[in-house]
Order: sequence, then structure tokens, then C-alpha cells
Amino acid sequence: MLEEQIIKKIREEETRNYGFNLLVREYQERVYWHVRKMVIDHDDADDLVQEIFVKVWKNLSKFREDSKLYTWVYRIATNECLNFLRKKKRRFFVPIHDLEGELTEKLTQNIAPTGDEVQMKLQKALLKLPDKQRLVFNMKYFDDMKFADIAEITGTSVGALKASYHHAVKKIEDLINTD
Repeated sequence: MLEEQIIKKIREEETRNYGFNLLVREYQERVYWHVRKMVIDHDDADDLVQEIFVKVWKNLSKFREDSKLYTWVYRIATNECLNFLRKKKRRFFVPIHDLEGELTEKLTQNIAPTGDEVQMKLQKALLKLPDKQRLVFNMKYFDDMKFADIAEITGTSVGALKASYHHAVKKIEDLINTD
């Protein structure tokens, strides 16, 4: 369904619930994988996706249509992911390297039996990146998003995103080559 049709349904009082259901159907899987790549754990990702869509529902009236609907939803998802990771570090007083170890352990447990060694090396290298750098890498590399859309989602300039992506790629290459 086209974004404009979903927005039209959401804007009309009598079709708001239907429009929101269409929005969830359209974006739920993409948002789940966006979140899962950041938090690694399925249960955490599942809980976060529910919270994200509750937040989307509560803030529908604030959507001004000066951005695309999917970038608005992704921005909420991105902020929720980063907040979740920050809270997790604070709640458990976990230094960054310990959280990285915890996520690496979950990654190793969650890998499909057919997961190849290169993919595992990439995922472990990604966990060593700062959260925001990992986020930019995931959106560009895995989700094939345009820098302009990532800029809209993260509130960062395209130039800064390109630099961040370049640094992430370089760090990943170095980490993979040293393993």
C-alpha cells in the first residue's frame, strides 16, 4: 500500500485504526530487523517493536508529513534502540566492553546453524562499533538506505553520515582482518 494511502486513512477519524493496522503491517518486519540488528536478542527486539508502535500510535497526530512516513517511524525506532542500549548499560552498570561481550554471546546463541563464519565475524565486528556508528552501518549496508533518508532519521548531516559510515567500514575491515 502506498504511504499516501496509509496517511490518508490515519488522518480520518473513522479509518484511523484501520490506517494504523496498515502502517503496522507495512513496517513491522522492517522495524523488527532494524531493531534486532542493534539489540541482537529476539525477545528484546520483540518488546521494543511493540513499544515503538505504541509510541507511533500515541504520536500519529504529531506527524507533520514534512518527512516520509517510514523515515518518521524509523526515527522513533532508532531513538528507542539507542535509549534501550543506554538504559541497559546504566541499569547493569555495565562497561561498554561487557555489554559487547553479552551481545556477542547472544549473537553466538542466536546464529542459525547455516550461518557462515564470515557473517559471524562481521556481526562480532559490528558489536565493537559505537552504537550510532553501528546504526549508520546497518541502515546503509543491510537496509540499503540512502544517506538522505538516514540523515532524516538520525538528524545528522549527510556529510557526517558518510564519514561515520566510512570509519565504520574501515574499523570492520581492520577487525575482520585481525581475527
